[in-house]
Amino acid sequence: MVLVFLIPAIYFKDSAHSKSNDEVSLNSKRELSIKEKSLPEQPVRFAFNSGYHFDYPDAVRGIYVTGNSAGASKFPGLIKLVDSTDLNTMVIDIKDDRGNMTYKPDPSSPYSKIGKNYIKDPKALLKTLEEKKIYPIARVVVFKDTVLANAKPEWSFMDGKDLWKNGRGESFVNPFLKEVWEYNVGVALEAAKLGFQEIQFDYVRFPEGFEKRDKELKYSEGNYKDLEGDGVQQRVSAVTDFVSYAKEKLKPYGVKVSVDIFGYTATLPEAPGIGQNFSKISNHVDVISSMIYPSHWTSYFGIKNPDLEPYKLVAEYSKVEKKKLEQLKNPPTSRPWIQDFTASWLGSGNYQVYGKSQVEAQIKALKDNGIHEYLVWNASNRYTPGVDYTP
Repeated sequence: MVLVFLIPAIYFKDSAHSKSNDEVSLNSKRELSIKEKSLPEQPVRFAFNSGYHFDYPDAVRGIYVTGNSAGASKFPGLIKLVDSTDLNTMVIDIKDDRGNMTYKPDPSSPYSKIGKNYIKDPKALLKTLEEKKIYPIARVVVFKDTVLANAKPEWSFMDGKDLWKNGRGESFVNPFLKEVWEYNVGVALEAAKLGFQEIQFDYVRFPEGFEKRDKELKYSEGNYKDLEGDGVQQRVSAVTDFVSYAKEKLKPYGVKVSVDIFGYTATLPEAPGIGQNFSKISNHVDVISSMIYPSHWTSYFGIKNPDLEPYKLVAEYSKVEKKKLEQLKNPPTSRPWIQDFTASWLGSGNYQVYGKSQVEAQIKALKDNGIHEYLVWNASNRYTPGVDYTP
């Protein structure tokens, strides 16, 4: 069955006009004539109030929380971890890596069919975070979306007659299409209305290695079909334009906007396949969150085995990023993702077990290079006990 999602549009305007002080006369046809023109319409200043109050921390220090963890028995332990340490933030899945929403929206919502009952009462969750003074960030996975790709194949990429999937069986939707933008911004608006203080967009990109298959797959290039330049510039423009569009649409709700981005994009003019340009994206966000897990680098910065040298890898990255951000007129806050997991898939001699010292080494490297905000990633939300999170 094909699902149809309708994206609501909201408009605010003031129809009141100021009147002239000139004399108003009534003619025989009872038509009103005003000698002095009225002032033009003035828009209402819309200020959204979710009913919750959160203060931005001295510096965000957070952990990733899945929808399953947020709505199940693991959540009290995660609350205790944040409450008993120098952590102060949770990044919680609202639209997950498959494309499901992690709670059940109202039945009237255009997203009700993709809602899962992981977080049974999101309002109660936010109330708990408010009481504990934990800053709430909603993670919205954007263009990796198997659910939407299956429902709307024309919004995705086709491999012959079949929906394209990557090696993990996942599908992406098409960043060239405005309909896809609207769909994801609609999800972000739902999170903002719930009371989340920041929207963090993840997978804001084309599939990895897209430059190797862009001529083979079938897909629409939307308004970017006639854009000057090669496919790289088309992809960069589409991804950057989405971020700019999302920021503008979320502005009335007073939320901050952040984007997760591959760490290596700061070392390049732009990532040719996935369409990420570090500087261009940074121009349209409040926060840029580079994923700088040591395990995800090859022989960068002259480091043969980055996973074995977390301090050095993070320190070297921070220097490159700092130079990149200094070139921008209004640089966003830097808030990288760091590693609290063991990358055993790298093979013997190329990885180490990550624990207290490895996590603290990354935090110290950031601090030593002037970066005081960070987020800690563990996909299963099993965080190392005893870590000193003080920046």
